[in-house]
Amino acid sequence: MDINCDMGESFGQYALGRDSELMPLVSSVNVACGMHAGDPLVMEKTVRLAAASGVRVGAHPGYPDLQGFGRRAMDLTLEEVEAFVLYQISALAGFARAAGVNLAHVKPHGALYNRAAQDIALARAVARAVARFDTRLILVGLAGSALIEAGVEQGLQVAHEGFPERGYNPDGTLMSRRQPGSVIDDPARAAAQALHLAQNGIEMITGEGKLCRVSVDTLCIHGDSPNALTVASAVRAALLDNHITIGV
Repeated sequence: MDINCDMGESFGQYALGRDSELMPLVSSVNVACGMHAGDPLVMEKTVRLAAASGVRVGAHPGYPDLQGFGRRAMDLTLEEVEAFVLYQISALAGFARAAGVNLAHVKPHGALYNRAAQDIALARAVARAVARFDTRLILVGLAGSALIEAGVEQGLQVAHEGFPERGYNPDGTLMSRRQPGSVIDDPARAAAQALHLAQNGIEMITGEGKLCRVSVDTLCIHGDSPNALTVASAVRAALLDNHITIGV
């Protein structure tokens, strides 16, 4: 089971996340590309750290919204979304190449991720950007979502993602962060959910009212969470204690 973590989300003088401490606990990192967070120096530092740690590097493109951390939906055209995603992938790929590693995957961030999970037109714009850059890249999306569907349409490899520290709606989408219980702060609860996701996948009710189960390929740890380090440690320990190998 892959454990991925959102990293490189500091900006200028503002530090966010404990990337160097989290890096040994995960197998993949999603590096912010300067639109919702990060800057060129932070991108380079994060990619180099991942390369030195033997951790797979992916791009984490988001809406151009530094003040809102990419968690506010923006009314962009599909053409704009595609161009913004392609731009961000290209930027991070440059740093990856300079560090001697290959870019492995793309995972949208925040509001872009959540909207693309339900809006197939938006999801296709994201998937087209990934495919235009390199069809060998893996598109990471919410398990069973429209983003996964769009990636398959484009001939991309896809990874169904689960979230140990987030609450789910019955249809398999993530609860809004504005709702009580949407974020799981307790490391033990997050670890238990991670183990359940790894072993059983996600159960969701489709639009036709049918129960569907989707396997999970990768588990996400949000690096900007105050307790990300303890959550990642607990998740990793729970998987290893149950004989689940961590890696890609």
